[in-house]
Amino acid sequence: MDQAAQTMIDNLEKNTGKSLAQWVAIVQKEGYKKHGEILNFLKTEHAFTHGFANLVAHKALKSDAGSVSDTDELITKQYKGKEHFLPIYEKLSNEIKAFGTDVEFAPKNAYVSIKRKKQFAMLIPATKTRYEIGINLKGHTAEGILEFDTKTNGMCSHKIHLKDENDIVPEVITWIKKAYETAG
Repeated sequence: MDQAAQTMIDNLEKNTGKSLAQWVAIVQKEGYKKHGEILNFLKTEHAFTHGFANLVAHKALKSDAGSVSDTDELITKQYKGKEHFLPIYEKLSNEIKAFGTDVEFAPKNAYVSIKRKKQFAMLIPATKTRYEIGINLKGHTAEGILEFDTKTNGMCSHKIHLKDENDIVPEVITWIKKAYETAG
């Protein structure tokens, strides 16, 4: 487990008086099966911030990289029925890894979070016909292929839509690199 995740777990107990395991048990007792349901429950009923709610939701659903023994399982699950998007994921991964040795890929159930000191991008096979790149560039205007993101609950400020590998033009990599540079 990385230091940031451990700090978050420690702060959860310090701030709420309950451990991560206790919060996971509370969520499981409620019977929630969807990430969004858990987020809503923790935010509205227990005044959680998004970060703490997200942590508990991932642990309760075992949908974070730390809850599986093989993170490749999460990638396989994400692309089931969307295998035609794997070349996009592979090309973007290779381009992003070239930014620096401090890039960390953290697969989740539905996307791959990409971090430096903080998350700067998400690779998301959203539907069978749309691939999304979530990008964190708070305070930056939407321009060119960069659109504002209003759907990821603040996890990303912007997004780029792709349909196939040919949509990975230099502008895509430039925006991701800009987010990488601001995350360090």
